[in-house]
Amino acid sequence: MHLLNTRAIFAVVLCVVPLVGSTQSVFGKGPLKVFILAGQSNMEGHAKVETFDYLSDDPKTVPTLEKMRDADGKPHTCDGAWISYLTGIGEKNGEGYGRLTAGYGSRRNPTEDGGKIGPEFTFGITMDDAFEEDVLIIKTAWGGKSLFYDFLPPSSGPYTQSASDRERGRNSPENAGHYYRLMIEHVKFVLSDLTRICPDYDSQKGYEIAGFVWFQGFNDMVNRNVYPESSKDGSNNRFESYTQNLGHLIRDVRKELNTPELPVVIGVMGVGGKNPNEKNAEFRQAMTATASIADLKGTVVPIQTADFWDSSLAAIDEKRGKIRQMRYLLRTKNKNHANKDGNMTPQQQKDFVSQYESDLITAAELTQWERGASNAGYHYLGCAKTFAVMGEAFARAILAQQQR
Repeated sequence: MHLLNTRAIFAVVLCVVPLVGSTQSVFGKGPLKVFILAGQSNMEGHAKVETFDYLSDDPKTVPTLEKMRDADGKPHTCDGAWISYLTGIGEKNGEGYGRLTAGYGSRRNPTEDGGKIGPEFTFGITMDDAFEEDVLIIKTAWGGKSLFYDFLPPSSGPYTQSASDRERGRNSPENAGHYYRLMIEHVKFVLSDLTRICPDYDSQKGYEIAGFVWFQGFNDMVNRNVYPESSKDGSNNRFESYTQNLGHLIRDVRKELNTPELPVVIGVMGVGGKNPNEKNAEFRQAMTATASIADLKGTVVPIQTADFWDSSLAAIDEKRGKIRQMRYLLRTKNKNHANKDGNMTPQQQKDFVSQYESDLITAAELTQWERGASNAGYHYLGCAKTFAVMGEAFARAILAQQQR
C-alpha cells in the first residue's frame, strides 16, 4: 500500500500557512467556524499547566508560550474562540464549555477546570488568530477507548464478538460504536443551540464545520486479540482493519454532518518518538495509510506526532523506570541484588534507592523533569510543550487545506 510522505506534507503545511497571528485578514468575516476534535486520552490531554515554563527553555517555542499566556502571566483566554467539551469516566459524561483557555484537558469532573491541556488549547489559539469570525471547538474525548469497538462507525458493519470477548463477558455487539454515537449526538446537540456556547453567534451568518481532528490509537495499537501478530515473513500490515475503520469513520462523520469535503487531520500515534519498535511502526503506517485511500486523498492529512516527542525527557523517564525497578527488586529480595538475604530494613531500602537515584539522575535532569513532565510516556510525558506544538500543527494542517 502506498503511504504518503507525511513529513514532507508537514513541511509544506508550515510553508503554506504563516505563523500564528499572521493570517488575520485572509478569510474575512463570515459564518462561525466550527472544528471537531475527537479521540481518546491524548486528545483529552494530560499536560499540566505547571509545565508551561518548559517552553521557555527552547527558543523555538518561546513565541508559542507568549501566545499561551496573557500579560498577567495567567493562561490565555481567547476573545473569539469557544469550546464545548464532552468527556467523562464510565457512563458519567458531562460537558464543560466557555471561552477557550487552559484547563480543557483531561478532567475528573467534566464541568470543572482540570488543570491540564491537550491539543485543543493551541489549536484554538491558532484558529482564533487566523479568523476574524468566532471559532468554536467541539471536543469529545475519553480515555482508554478503541476504534475497533468504542468508536466503531456504522459503515464498518456490526461488531463480531470474539471467543475471548464472550469468555470475559465484554464488548457486546449492541454497545459497539457507543462513543462514536456520543460524539455525533453531542456535535448535533451543540449545533442546535449555538448561542448557548457562543453568546454572540449570528444566526443569519450561520456556521461552517471547517475541520475534524482525530487523535486516538493507543488501545488499538496494544491489542493483540483484535490485531493478532502476523508471521515474520507476512507482507500484510496486521493493523489494516484500523485503516479501513478510520476511513469509514471519516466518511460517516462527513455524511452525518453533510460535509462531504470536510478537511480532516489524523494525529498519528507518536509515543516513543522517532525510533519506534516494530509494533508501533506498523501501527503508525496503518494510521497514515488512511490518507492514501482513493476517495479520501487530498482531504485527509496525517501529522506524525512522533516529531513532537521530547526525547530528552524520555531519557530521564527511562532512568526513573530503573529506580522503580530497583525499589521492586529490593522489596522482593531478588537474588541478584542488595537485599537478596532480606536483611535490609524498609529504611535501609529507602536509603539505598535514594543513593541509587542520586547516582543515576543529575540535579539538572531532575530540574528538567520537574519543569517539563507531568505524566507517563503513553501520555507524551504530560509535557505542555509537546501538546502545544502538536495543537499548532493540527490547526495549520487544516488551514493549509482550506487555502487550496
